[in-house]
Amino acid sequence: MTASTRAAVEAYLDALNAGDGDRIASRVTEDFENEHTSTLGHGLHGRAAYRDRLPSFLEQFSDLHYDVEDLIVDGDRAAVAYRMTCRWQTDGGDRPVSIRGMFRFRVADGLIAHRVDYWDSADFQRQVATSA
Repeated sequence: MTASTRAAVEAYLDALNAGDGDRIASRVTEDFENEHTSTLGHGLHGRAAYRDRLPSFLEQFSDLHYDVEDLIVDGDRAAVAYRMTCRWQTDGGDRPVSIRGMFRFRVADGLIAHRVDYWDSADFQRQVATSA
């Protein structure tokens, strides 16, 4: 199970880094649970709802990339420490963002069934704030 869990997580992260909404959605289960612990994050349930949100997410977070700092796998569960970089799109242009965070995954049948994302929304707000 450990090898297939690792492969499922790596395929999901590769899809995120490719910025392909269809490919990302294909890496999660029909009843996918997307949970955010950050104040600014928004959870949702189901592959269809996730797929519907991806275009605006990928547009707002252009050049999105997750660099894996550590990947720990235990059975059908995995934890990934990451550094996420992107360019946050605003009406006045864009701003570079670099945030460290952690994903927790549960894998079922080779797909991501549950994802919990931990990141610091105060750090994000500081980085995207416009100067006065």
